[in-house]
Amino acid sequence: MSELIRLSKDNDVAIITIDNPPVNALSPGVPQGIEKFIADIQQDPSVKAVVLIGGGKTFIAGADINMFVQMTSGKGGRINLLPILLKIEDCTKPVVVAIHGNALGGGLEVAQACHYRVASPDAKVGQPEVNLGIIPGAGGTQRLPRLAGVAKAIELCTTGKPIKASEAVELGIIDKLIEGDLLAGAVVFARQVAGKPTRKTRERSDRLGTPEQNAPIFAAAREAARKKYRGMMCQLAAIDSIEAGTKLGFEKGCEEEARIFDTCLYSDQSKALIHAFFAEREAAKIPDIPKDTPVIPVNSVAIVGAGTMGSAIAMVFANAGIPVVLKDADQAALDRGMTTIEKNYATSVKRGRFTPEYVNERMKLIKTTLNYGEFAGADMVIEAVFETMPLKKEVFAELDRVCKRGAILATNTSTLNIDEIAASTSRPEAVIGTHFFSPANVMRLLELVRGRKSSKEVIATCMQLAKKIGKIAVLAGNCRGFVGNRMFLPYIREAQFLVEEGAAPEAVDSALTEWGMAMGPLAVGDLGGLDVAYRVRKEYRHLEKPGARQPYVEDRLVEMGRLGQKTGSGWYKYDAERRATPDPEVAELVRKWNAEKNIPQRKISAEEIVDREVYMLINEGARILEEGYALRGGDIDTIYLNGYGFPGYRGGPMWYADTVGLKKVYDRVCEFHRQHGMLWEPAPLLKELAEAGKKFADYQREAGRAAD
Repeated sequence: MSELIRLSKDNDVAIITIDNPPVNALSPGVPQGIEKFIADIQQDPSVKAVVLIGGGKTFIAGADINMFVQMTSGKGGRINLLPILLKIEDCTKPVVVAIHGNALGGGLEVAQACHYRVASPDAKVGQPEVNLGIIPGAGGTQRLPRLAGVAKAIELCTTGKPIKASEAVELGIIDKLIEGDLLAGAVVFARQVAGKPTRKTRERSDRLGTPEQNAPIFAAAREAARKKYRGMMCQLAAIDSIEAGTKLGFEKGCEEEARIFDTCLYSDQSKALIHAFFAEREAAKIPDIPKDTPVIPVNSVAIVGAGTMGSAIAMVFANAGIPVVLKDADQAALDRGMTTIEKNYATSVKRGRFTPEYVNERMKLIKTTLNYGEFAGADMVIEAVFETMPLKKEVFAELDRVCKRGAILATNTSTLNIDEIAASTSRPEAVIGTHFFSPANVMRLLELVRGRKSSKEVIATCMQLAKKIGKIAVLAGNCRGFVGNRMFLPYIREAQFLVEEGAAPEAVDSALTEWGMAMGPLAVGDLGGLDVAYRVRKEYRHLEKPGARQPYVEDRLVEMGRLGQKTGSGWYKYDAERRATPDPEVAELVRKWNAEKNIPQRKISAEEIVDREVYMLINEGARILEEGYALRGGDIDTIYLNGYGFPGYRGGPMWYADTVGLKKVYDRVCEFHRQHGMLWEPAPLLKELAEAGKKFADYQREAGRAAD
C-alpha cells in the first residue's frame, strides 16, 4: 500500500498522494490506501484538513480496466468503491481534491465524494465509462447531477467526452482554479475551509429539479441517444441510472446504479468495447521491433499531391505543429488544395473546435511549391498522387533523386504493391506505406504497410509519429489491399451480388446499418466515388480466379457517368445537399440487365444480407491472419472499428465471429460456398479453429509475412 499511496503533512494539513504510475489508476490497494489514511486522519487532532492529489502527470485517470475483465471472467472479485467514497464523504475534516491532468471515470467519482475540488487550469474531468459499454458504478450518476444539474450530467455520462477545468468551474463540478503550484494552492484553500462544516455532495438537492421539470429532459435525452448511439445500450442505461437518483434519493439511486452497472458490464457490448480498448493498445506492439529501436527525428514533412488526401494530410501534420511543404504539378492544383484546407479550417472554427488564432498558426506551417527541390531537407515525404502504379513509381524515382539520405519515403496508396513502388528507388529500406483514411484530418486510423525491405527504424518511427499526429497506427503486411481494403473489396463485391440477385440497394444498405454499420456498402461507394473501386477492379482483373463470378452493375453505372455523390447519382440519387434517395432508374436498369443475363431474382432477407456481408469480411480476415499480413485478430478489429464504421459494440469482425461461435460461422460459410461457388471457399484457418473449438482471439502468429 505504501508504494501506491503516501501520507505527508504541511503543518495542520494532511496530504494524501496517489503514486500509481503512469495514470494513477484505481488498482487494488489505491482505494484501500485512501480509506486507511482518511481513517487515520480522523483520529489525528493535529490535522485540520486534507488534500488528496495525484503524483506524476495526472490525478486519477480511471479504474484499472483489467479488473473489469477479471470480474467478467470469474477471476476477480467485485470492485466496490462506493463504501470507500462514503467514508471520504463522511470525514468530519474537509477533504480537498487537487486535480491536474485528468480526473476521469472512477477518478471523477472519487473527486465528487470529496468536499471541495480545486484544479489546475489545464485539467480535464469526465465520465467516459460509456466508451467501455458501462456506466459509472461508484455513485457517479448520482453525485454528478447534484453538482452539475441533470441535463449536463446526462451529457457527460452519455457522450463520455471530458470537459476542461474552466467549464467544470462554471458547472459547479470544480470549486476553484489554482494558478501556479497546485499543491501549494490546494493547501492554502484547505486551510481556508478548515473548521467549517463539511459539504456532502450526496446531500445536495438544489440542482436535481422536480420530476415534472426533468421529464422532458429525460425524454429528449433518450430520443437523442437512440438516434446518435444506434444499437448501444449503455447510453440509455446511464440515463436510467441518473433518473433513478432524481426520483429515489441517493441511497436507492446507488442501488439501482449498481444493478445497471452489472447488467452493462456482463453484456456482450461491454466485453466487445473492452476488447477494442485493449486491441488498440496491443496494435502498437510489433513482435520483432524492440521498444528501444532507434527512431528518426521527423521535424519536417513534404507531401506530393494537393488533392483531397494530400491537403488533408498536410492539415494532420500542421495540427501537430510539424511544418509541411505541399507540392503539386501546377499552381491551379495547389490553389485548389489550399482552398480546401482553408474551408476545412473555417468549418472547424465555426463548430468551435479551433480558434481563429490557432488556425492562423497552423496555416503558417503549410508552404506550397511546384519544385521537388524544396524537398531536399524534409525528414519525411508522403506521396498522395493518383492511384496508378506508373505515376507512383515515377514520383518515387524523383524522390530518390532529391531527398536526403535518411529521409522516410512514404506512400499513401490504399491498394498498390509497396515493394514495387520501393523498387523504383535505391533505398527500399526507407519506403513504407502510410495509408491515411479519408477525410485524413478527421479519421483516426493510419494503416502502416510494411514492405519486404522496410527498416525497423522506419517502422518504429512511423508507429511513434502516429501518436504525435493523433492517429491509431496498425501495421499491415504488403498484399493486395493490405488488411482493410483486402477485406473491403469482397464485402463491396458481395453487396453488388445481392443487388444482382434481387435485393434493392437501399435494402442492402439498411440491413447493415440496422445491424450497426455506420453506412451501407453501396452508400460508401457513392461517397468515395464509384470510379475509385472501378479503377482498382480494372487494375487487378488479371489476378482474379479464372471462372470466378464477377459483379457487373457498378461497372455499368460508372460507364454511364454515375460516379456517386460527386456527380449527383450513383447507386442513389443526390440533391444539392448530397442527401440520398432511392433511384427508380437504377432499379429499372438492374431489372433490365439481369433479364439480359438470365440472373434469377428472389426476395432476400435482411438476415441473409448481414450474414453474407459480415461473414465475407470474417472469412477474408481469417486468410489475412493465417498468411501473416495481420499480426493479430485484434489488429484487424482495430482497423475495422476505426476505419470502416464497424460497430464498436460488436468488437470488430474477428471478435464478433468469436462471439457468434466459429463453428456456426464456418457452417454458414460452407452453406454459402455450396450456393455461390468458389468465392466462398472457407479460409483454412476458419475451418481449423472451428473444428478445434477455438477462437481467433486464441490465434497469433509471429511476425510472419508482415515481417518478410
